Amino acid sequence: MQLLRNYIGGELVEPIQGNYIDNVEPATGQVYSQLPESTEEDLERAVEAAEKAQPEWAALSLEDRAAILTKLANTIDYHSNELAKAEAVDNGKPFTLAKNVDIYRSAANIRFFAQAITQFSSESHAMSNEAINYTLRDPIGVVGCISPWNLPLYLFTWKIAPALAAGNTVIAKPSEITPMTAYLFSKICIEAGLPAGVLNILHGTGPSIGNPLTTHPKIKAISFTGGTATGAHISKVTAGMFKKLSLELGGKNPTLVFADCDFEDTVDNVVRAAFSNQGQICLCGSRIYIERPIYQKFKEAFVQRVKALKLGDPLKDTTQFGALVSKPHMDKVLSYIELAQEEGGRILTGGKQTSVQGRCQNGFFVEPTVIEGLDNNCRTNQEEIFGPVCTIMPFDNDQEAVSLANGTQYGLASSVWTSDLKRAHRIAKQIEAGIVWINCWLLRDLRTPFGGVKSSGVGREGGLEALRFFTEPKNVCIKY
Repeated sequence: MQLLRNYIGGELVEPIQGNYIDNVEPATGQVYSQLPESTEEDLERAVEAAEKAQPEWAALSLEDRAAILTKLANTIDYHSNELAKAEAVDNGKPFTLAKNVDIYRSAANIRFFAQAITQFSSESHAMSNEAINYTLRDPIGVVGCISPWNLPLYLFTWKIAPALAAGNTVIAKPSEITPMTAYLFSKICIEAGLPAGVLNILHGTGPSIGNPLTTHPKIKAISFTGGTATGAHISKVTAGMFKKLSLELGGKNPTLVFADCDFEDTVDNVVRAAFSNQGQICLCGSRIYIERPIYQKFKEAFVQRVKALKLGDPLKDTTQFGALVSKPHMDKVLSYIELAQEEGGRILTGGKQTSVQGRCQNGFFVEPTVIEGLDNNCRTNQEEIFGPVCTIMPFDNDQEAVSLANGTQYGLASSVWTSDLKRAHRIAKQIEAGIVWINCWLLRDLRTPFGGVKSSGVGREGGLEALRFFTEPKNVCIKY
């Protein structure tokens, strides 16, 4: 049994109290490793290491800091196959997805912010023949980063990279459900020569280490990605502590398909948007609205292609659709499928737990599921399921499409499929979401702001927005 360890002060260390949590492989249902159940004692050790390291790390030139981070990214590339396999085992996603998306993007995140910090310009404001003001961007100090289980290393690096690039030291908590690649990343940090204490990684549950991390008085900012309820809790418990908060939360994303779309391309991409990573991406389009003239044709083609998805062992190259991340999550998804039927929904394909022969016969597999016949206000269409479940519904005009799209508490992402450029711009302006994709999905430029509105979050990540979050602006006024 492999025992994972925390990464504190540049070393791999056991939790002080010696407690561990089982880590289950979703595709088999078997415990294959254990991770630390960290506590406040471990946190204090990490805070001490981070405080000690931060002044020297911040004092490095931008070029030197960028060089260290670039080496870190290159080391991820070197270990990409190992990391991709670990991600597939730990999360249940197909190896090919982990290799081509998760691990590739993990290195890209670090490489991007390593360079972005060298281009992070200052502002200057002249006061007519009297004075000039310029803005400095100083690191905050010690910051906390909490990442989710669905894209474990991808979103882990998405948070720590801008924080480190800006000169902060970081205490990071990966999800206890998918800890393996963060643990392997600890070893990569040692191999790449990241200075001791600059990054510290603590494993464990929300109650044991997540809560203490968010409320520690010496941690000045929290960047969190996860569920809306947890984000609300973080906001509440830190309300009087004046911490900077960036909260990337849940989504219930609409997909709007108009009759003039590029039909074949749209069907393929809407399937991908609904079921990538078994629907376990916060950006997945789980509410699909189709203009009535093509509704029947689109429905038939969509269902046919969903049925053709190759469900199987995540470690096989032919697998397109893997296991859900855990048994509790699988049970949650199945309960929503049952709820949808109670609410009057008709299952067009899927709807059941399934099994994969061989080593994965006891894994957490659920068929990709398509449901029609539901009202937009039902729970199935209002609550985040975060799994391989989507609903389809017709609409009659642009106004109705926008109303349906905006008809939830969430506002993270959306996609619009049309050949009418004027309509695309008009609809994009009206949709209440942080991201609107036109005739594409999950096409991401790391320079752009990322985040949601309404219950989908507070603040923005990505590009300059992330660097602004992880720095404090200081105005300097000089009279002449």
